Amino acid sequence: MNAYSIFDSLFDDMMGTNPSVYTASSRTPRVDVTADDKAYYLDMELPGLCEEDVNIELDNKTLTISSKEVKEAKADKKEKDEKKVFIKERRELNFSRTFTLPDDVDFENICATFKNGILTLKMPKVELPKPKKILISAA
Repeated sequence: MNAYSIFDSLFDDMMGTNPSVYTASSRTPRVDVTADDKAYYLDMELPGLCEEDVNIELDNKTLTISSKEVKEAKADKKEKDEKKVFIKERRELNFSRTFTLPDDVDFENICATFKNGILTLKMPKVELPKPKKILISAA
């Protein structure tokens, strides 16, 4: 398997072939995945959220990024109910995205930063062992 084939579904999202891409009716954040010789980079758009609103979990080679459940206080709800709403386009962003990472990721040194509504994960690469030829000796 090609290391980049793991990210095929992400590229499908960016090219519009996957219906789960963020639209007005679906609230799945958009993702860009890039790489250089040293690392993979995942950038996720999370406008209106901050680092406390996001969960990142790694289980084996499976990376899951999700939003924390936001509970609306009853007092806030009552106050909102008293307002007359003319347009309601902004909504609470609840999502979960799961990615299978390539074998050459240094799983112990993945780091995440959050700035201006963009979550960035840097996933350093490690060199995988080269295939080894096994010699056959006569018995």
